[in-house]
Formats: sequence, structure tokens, C-alpha cells
Amino acid sequence: MLGRAMVAAGLGGVLGAHRLADLPDSGTLALASALPGLAIWTARRARPARIAGLLRGLAWCLLAAWAGFVFAVSCAQVRLDQTLADGNVDRVSRVAVRVDSLPRQRPDRLEFEAVVLEARPGGVPARIRVRWPAGGWRGPYAPERPPDPPFPEVRPGQVWRMALVLRPVRATQNLHAFDYEAHAFASGIRAQGTVRGVPEWLRDEDWAGLSVIAGRARHAVRQAMEPHLRDLRYGAVLRALAIGDQDGVDAADWTVFNRTGITHLVSISGSHITMLAGAGALAASALWRRLRWRGRCLAERWPARRAGALAALLVAWLYCLLAGWGVPARRTFMMLAVVAGSQALQLRLSGSRVLALAAVAVVLTDPWSVLAGGFWLSFLAVAVLLAVGANAQERSGVSESASDHAAMPVRRRDRWARGLALAARLQWAVTWALAPLLAWVFHEVSLVSPLANAYAIPVIELLVTPLSLLLAAVSLVPGLDPVAAGLVRLVHGALALMMQPTEWLAALPAWPVPAGPAWVYGLALAGAAVALWPGRSTPCRPGGGDGAAQACRRGTVGLRMSGPRAWRVWAWLALLPMLLWPPARPGEGEWDLHALDVGQGSALLVRTARHALLFDAGARHARDADQGARTIVPALKALGVRRLDALVVSHADLDHAGGVRSVLAAVPVAQAFASFDLEAWLRAETRKLDAAATPLPLAAVPCRFGDRWRMDGVEFEFLWPLDVRTRRRGTEANAGSCVLRVRGAHHSLLLTGDIEIRAEAALVERGLTPADVVVAAHHGSRTSSSAAFAGAVAARHVIVQSGAWNRHGHPDAAVMERWRKVGSALWRTDLQGGVNARSRAAGLSLYSVLESSRRYWHGRRP
Repeated sequence: MLGRAMVAAGLGGVLGAHRLADLPDSGTLALASALPGLAIWTARRARPARIAGLLRGLAWCLLAAWAGFVFAVSCAQVRLDQTLADGNVDRVSRVAVRVDSLPRQRPDRLEFEAVVLEARPGGVPARIRVRWPAGGWRGPYAPERPPDPPFPEVRPGQVWRMALVLRPVRATQNLHAFDYEAHAFASGIRAQGTVRGVPEWLRDEDWAGLSVIAGRARHAVRQAMEPHLRDLRYGAVLRALAIGDQDGVDAADWTVFNRTGITHLVSISGSHITMLAGAGALAASALWRRLRWRGRCLAERWPARRAGALAALLVAWLYCLLAGWGVPARRTFMMLAVVAGSQALQLRLSGSRVLALAAVAVVLTDPWSVLAGGFWLSFLAVAVLLAVGANAQERSGVSESASDHAAMPVRRRDRWARGLALAARLQWAVTWALAPLLAWVFHEVSLVSPLANAYAIPVIELLVTPLSLLLAAVSLVPGLDPVAAGLVRLVHGALALMMQPTEWLAALPAWPVPAGPAWVYGLALAGAAVALWPGRSTPCRPGGGDGAAQACRRGTVGLRMSGPRAWRVWAWLALLPMLLWPPARPGEGEWDLHALDVGQGSALLVRTARHALLFDAGARHARDADQGARTIVPALKALGVRRLDALVVSHADLDHAGGVRSVLAAVPVAQAFASFDLEAWLRAETRKLDAAATPLPLAAVPCRFGDRWRMDGVEFEFLWPLDVRTRRRGTEANAGSCVLRVRGAHHSLLLTGDIEIRAEAALVERGLTPADVVVAAHHGSRTSSSAAFAGAVAARHVIVQSGAWNRHGHPDAAVMERWRKVGSALWRTDLQGGVNARSRAAGLSLYSVLESSRRYWHGRRP
């Protein structure tokens, strides 16, 4: 028990190190390292013996936590030292790189991870991500087609010389959102480069390392499968099941998988690896028993069970390499390695010890694995399966003993009934055990997950995945195209048939879970653990009536669960705070502003006591990528916003209106305002995207000067434009942007869109009054925020929404200086992430996401 407690403490130390904003220096670590030693010395001198034993256990756990902390800090410091020199930022460097990952090709770009072999000038990290833009890109509405000119074939192991514009890894930062910078840091990516000019191929290094060899194998399989999967609806899913390459899986499909709780099935997970390893073990064991050497059976020289265990480990290792060696793959392989090692050494290890040793092995090979939600989800799922499975085995043993006592065989129908009951019990336990962690990540609980998994698990595990692997193998053999075509029809047909009810289930509503404090999820996790913890079984005794004796003879009922059953019933109530947690809201006359970090675009969410308004919806980047789906909709879920009472689209530029379609598809909108014909614009966008019709707001009207309304004691008023034109282009569209003033009981807010100096001058002439918070017009462009406008507004705080290293040079340094001269505090999303403002009776407060939740990998920004 002490060893497992030390493992938990060590994991806590590693996780604690990754929560730091700045890493401690070596002197601080050396000074603090005396604490575990002091604790052990104190424990050894303690009396009486029982207290001394408890203190010794605590001291050893403290030592394990400290060891985990120091290990994580040391690894992080080594990786932090691999940084891009300041002189190379946003400048062209000439580098020689070796492709080190499976390239991802999109219509507008090619992306891959690379190892830097040579760089001029120096100061380039050893591992970078390369983005190779396609020539002739025609914009975000362009239909997908091969790039012109086409990309050369890029494979792992190739060495290229190229000119790259290098920048540090920088991503949008919003509350309760995925931190791509953490993901890149954990992968060792310390810079990203964009290709300029035409790269030059130098040579192939096919055997440069294990990652290159595995990457070449994955590339070969992908190229062999591509002709058979190119035009299939779920072809990308079949490729993901075979080699873990999720590139090309439709975003709508991921939504269906997440809503139905089957995401773990459509990527290479532990169950897939275990299934394949088990098949390898059975085949190796059977073959081992039949082989002979010098007239003696090999099983007599070495047990077939050990040979099967080693074969399973080898198969799992090869499949994990083919799958890309992700966190679930590493976790499964480490568990199998522990089990195989115990078989070889003839050690008997419990399930909890296997989990503990596997966790240590995973963290030692990758200290950042604890940052991935899949790490905790996978270990928790395995722990639940082990606990419930052990309890079921115990109950089965008790039942069989009762059946033996009655001298009656168990019928086949009863065995099938037990098997189905066990599968249902396992699915029920895993669903509710993982619900708190999934609610933490996705802010909703799938109510249809048990039903979807009930049929998806056997279909995908027993049919689709094996046939996908068989298809991959057949595709590599020349001359077997007819066999591959038959396999494709069979496996794709089965998957398409399974997806029909799955899409219907995904359309059903999920239970929303707004972001709450950490203790809510911890309480729910503890409650689920108590409620699902298996009790001990005792055999029934034949007697006490004819019905009880008959049930005991059948062996199917009569098992009596001992333990505090009432506690398990009451433990379910611990999930209610998570499921019913009310999101924090302003009071009457108060407001909250969430200036979301959407890169070079605009998206502002204003909330009052019972209503919500969205001003602009971010940019559209491609046909299937926009900030509405990527940032705004997840933020609405996390904040508990289930409907928008008003949607304002300041003007028709794609950096402000690009995400409107995704927002309308995700949440109902009661009223829309725009400086253009929004419904006609949406119909035109639907035609360009060749997509289904977008749900429209209940009402849509132009925004015009003088229109005002009140919500929860907060007044909303349009100050611009004076006239409404149905079509505006270029600078004319900017000049016609909607300008909205928000006046609460205590503070005021001004949202300016992309208006420029002439519109600002007209507002000043009309008697523009000061505002406490202003969102700078046109992302801080030099064509806006004139000195007269800044002086008239006299804002206490100015928020600038812009993207890092954007091609427009926003925000302009002269504009920033104008705001400073009038005494405004400046907030920039490109440097500080999303910015939140709260107007309360006690005062006005602002904070940025990056400053409030910064981690050491984010670095210090100006």
C-alpha cells in the first residue's frame, strides 16, 4: 500500500511542477530538498510505534512527491533552454531539416514536425513545426482541390533545405479552452516556421531513428490505403483506426463521436492494442506448444504462457509505433510490459500495482503526459474495469460454488445473461466514473453514451478495427486490389450502418455542465467512486423457503452484497453539485465582458443578470474552420450560455462575421443586428460552402443610430451607423460598422467595430460621452483611434483584439501611445490572451487569461 501511495504522491509532484508560472532555480531546489530528509528524520525519532509508522509513511510519500517535482522541473528546464533566439523571431532563417512525423496535407498547406540539422543564423530550437503554404490559395471559400503546383512527396526521413520565417509557438488563450502551447511544448515543438520560396531536397535518411522508421512505415500504409479510401464518407475514420492518422476526419464526425461518447473507439485506444496483443499471444502460445527442437517440445524448455506474453508485448509495441505512440498507446504498452515482466519473473501483481508501475513508466518516459486528459481518463477507465471485473469474477465464483452445492449445471442461457449483465455493468460503471472528468473537459455529460457504446463497442472492436488492419496489410501487397476492394465495401458498409443510429443519438440534447470550481468535479468523482465501488459477495444458502432454495440452485440470484449499501445510494447525490452548478452571473444593473482571443478578429460576449449578447463572431479560416466553432461555442458552453438574446455583426468582413454560421448552428439567437443584410449574406455563404441551410435568428434588423433597449437594468444603444446600406465593400464596410454603447448602473462600455477616423469624428461632433472600457476600433489600426476620439472617450481601459504577428501590423504603436497619453490602461489579446471585465457596485475589474493562469511554457510576454 505504501508503494502505491508513493506513486500517487510522485504523480502529484509532477503535476504540481507543471502548474508553476515560473520554474524555481537550482539554489531554491537544493535548499528545499532538505525538507523530505527532515521529515524522514523526524518520523524515525517519533514515539509511539504506531504514530512513528504513520509519520514514516507520510515522509516517504513526501519524498516521492519531491522526487517527482524535481524530475519534472529538471526536464522542463532542459526543454525551456531550447528556445528561439530573439533576433530570429519573425525573420527568415535558412535551415536544413529532417522530416520527423507523418506530414498532414490540406488543400492550402502541408504541415510536419522536423528536426533542425543546420541553421543560419544559429539560435534555432532542435525541433520545430513547419508549415508549407500551397501556391494559388483562393481564400476560405475555395473548394478543396489539389494545390497548384502540387506539393512534392514529403516523407519522414527526408532532409530539405528551406527558408523559414520562424516564430515562437503562439496560440489563442481563453478560459476553459484547449492550450495548444502546452501540447506543443509537451511534444518538444519550440518554434514554428513558414516556408518562403521553393525548398530544396537534399537526401533521404531512412534509418535516422525509431521515429523516422515508424513514420516511414505509417506513410507507406497511408499511401497504400489512399486509393481505396479516397472517395468514401468514412474513409478517414478507417485510416485512423489502422494507423492512428486522424488527418482528414470531418469536424462534424468528431462532434458526433464526442456527443455519443464513442471518441475512444474511433482512435487507436488501449482496447484496440490489447485486442491485437491478445490475438498475438494466443497465436504464439498455440504455435509454441507445437514446435519442437532436437526432439523436445519448446513448451518443455520454456512455458508457452511466457512466450505468448512476450509475443503480445512485441505485437503491442509494433502497433503502438504504427499508431504514433500517443498517450493511450504508451499507457497500454506499459501495462502490457508490466504484466509480461511479471509473467517472465513469476511475480503475482494485483491490478492496482500494474496500474501504478505503468503510470511510473509512462511519466518517466514523458513527464508531460499528466497534462493530457487522456492520461487520467485511460487510467481511471482501466481501474474501474479492473475493480468491476474482479467483483464480477468473485460473484461468479460464489455463484458457481452455490451451483455446485445444488449439483445442478449452469445453463447456457444463464451464462449469456451473466455476460450481458457484466457488459452492461462495466459500461454503466465506466460512463459514470468518467463523467466528472469529461464534464471538466467538454462541459457536458452525454446521456446517450451507454446506449451508443452498447452497440458501437462490439461493431468497432470486433469487426471494423480488425478489418481495417487487414485492409492495411492487403493494400501493401501488389496484385490484391480486388481483395482490398471487397474488404473496403464490407468494413465501410458496417461503419456507415453503425453511424446511422449514432448520428440520430448525437442530435439528442446532452446535459450541459457549466465550468465550476475544482471541488465540484472532485466531489462528483469521489461520489462516483463510492457509488460504484464493488461490495463483497457472500454465497446464498439453500433454505429459507422454496423460492430462495430454487434461486440458489440456479446460481443466478441469491448473491448477497455486504457493506454499507445505503452509502452507495447516497453517494450519487455527490454528482448533483456538478450537474446543477449555476454559472456565476452579474447582478441587476451589472455586466460582464469577455473579449475572446480569436486571433486577428473580433468576438465580444456581454452578459447581464439573465441575458447574453455576442458582438461579432470571429474569423473564418477555411471551409471547415472558423473561430465560431473553435472558440466561441466552447466558451458559451463553459459559461453556461444556452441561448443568445442578441447577436450583433458589426460588418461583413470575414474577421468579424466568419463564425456567425457556427454560432447560429450551436445556440438559438432571439434577435440579430447587422450593418448589412445578414440573411442574404448567410444564404450566399451557404451556397459558397455547399452546405446545409443555417438556422436563422428569430428576428434580424439593421443596426442604426438611436436604437436602444434595456436588459436587466443595463442599457444598450447603437451610436453608429447613421444610415444602412445593403452592400458595403472595403473601407466603406468599415465605415458602416455598428457601434454599440453599453451603460450599466455603475460603468459603461463602448464596442466600436472597425470604424475609422471619419466616423469617429462624427461621433465626437454628436457629443460622444466618456466610457470606462473601450474596445479599440479596427484592432488598433492607425486609421482609427484618433487623438480627438481618444480624448473624448477618456477610457480607463482599452482592449485591443488582434493576432500575433498579423500581416497588417496591428496594433499601431502610435495608436497605443495616443491611448496612453489620455491615461488608459492597455490590454492586448495577442500578448495577454482573452480579457475579461466585470462591472460591479464595488468597482470595475479587468484581468487577462494568460496572466491569471500562466504556466512556465507560456514565457514572459511584453
